[in-house]
Amino acid sequence: MRFKPWMAGLAVVFSLAAASARAENCPAKSTQMDDIIVALNEAPSCDRAMKVFEACEFGASGDVELGAIVEKKCERDFLARLKDPQKHVYQREMRVCDRKYRNQSGSMYVSFTAFCRAIVAQRYSHNAHKVAGSSPSR
Repeated sequence: MRFKPWMAGLAVVFSLAAASARAENCPAKSTQMDDIIVALNEAPSCDRAMKVFEACEFGASGDVELGAIVEKKCERDFLARLKDPQKHVYQREMRVCDRKYRNQSGSMYVSFTAFCRAIVAQRYSHNAHKVAGSSPSR
């Protein structure tokens, strides 16, 4: 499992380009943090949580809390089944996200990091579903 930084970068670019259009499609009751957190927690799957995250993102440091919810939801699909070497690879990929924008200033880079981490967790969730022979709910 190799981390492809260009995929995370592409996802961030797309998310920023469509942020204003998606803001009106946010499935939360409002665009207030508490309502978005409720929508993320109610999402039935990793993929649905990611869609809520993408639709309701702030593009700023508030995305850290939202991204952490997505991470945890996705990790339920795979983390307990990873062997130690696989867990170390996963943790290393998360650290890559953490380091990627660490020398950048501005809260949007904090958002980029949150999205990078959520994308890694989502990819691991997809891989776990492939191994199990099931498809993730989208």
